[in-house]
Amino acid sequence: MLHKINLHNVLFLDIETVPLQENFSDLPETEQYLFSDKTAYQRAEGQSASSFYERAGIWAEFGKIICVSVGYFASKYQPRQFRIKSFSGEEKELLLDFKSLLDNYYSGSRHLLCAHNGKEFDFPYIARRMLIHQIALPKILSLHGKKPWEIPHLDTMHLWRFGDFKQYTSLKLLAHVFGIPSPKDDIDGSQVAQVYYQEKDIERIVRYCEKDVVTVAQVLLKMRQEPLLSPEEIEFNLQ
Repeated sequence: MLHKINLHNVLFLDIETVPLQENFSDLPETEQYLFSDKTAYQRAEGQSASSFYERAGIWAEFGKIICVSVGYFASKYQPRQFRIKSFSGEEKELLLDFKSLLDNYYSGSRHLLCAHNGKEFDFPYIARRMLIHQIALPKILSLHGKKPWEIPHLDTMHLWRFGDFKQYTSLKLLAHVFGIPSPKDDIDGSQVAQVYYQEKDIERIVRYCEKDVVTVAQVLLKMRQEPLLSPEEIEFNLQ
């Protein structure tokens, strides 16, 4: 089935998220209470909501998107060309720019989005943050009323599960078992908020996000038994 997909119709993506505020104490009192209530059963016994707040970025209600990186196969002929583009900065603006890309170039029935754990994280997170900002969902993210087989989303983690929904496999592990060079040679997900709020180095986060997009594409190529992209076939930092 994977071999029948035209890769030129697939938009690969990854997002980076952080808590809405740098510190728990910066939240309004109501949001502090709501976060405490939301995480009550996830925190260790005796652990405060404040000390748990560093993980707030994983929830769309308490986090925000600071980067969306996308990649696509630009050439239908050899040599292949995989192009990377990123949206970063103020959340509403980057979401509007990303929506424009989807509306203009990925709104047809043949188009697909692809991410690792995208069905449980990236895709719903983007949709929820768009709604919070009162941005109309692009067609490819509007899933209401669609049957499972009509949803235009690929997820490399789900593809690896083969129906075993007890299993979570990280992108880093999947890249390793497929012999794909690890993309995480700088920071990891647990450091993104620190780099964003304390170091204020959004470009470092963008580079990290873009490497994940390349790895997702490489994993899908491996699943199709196709050669990996070479460095010469990858073009970063498109404007």
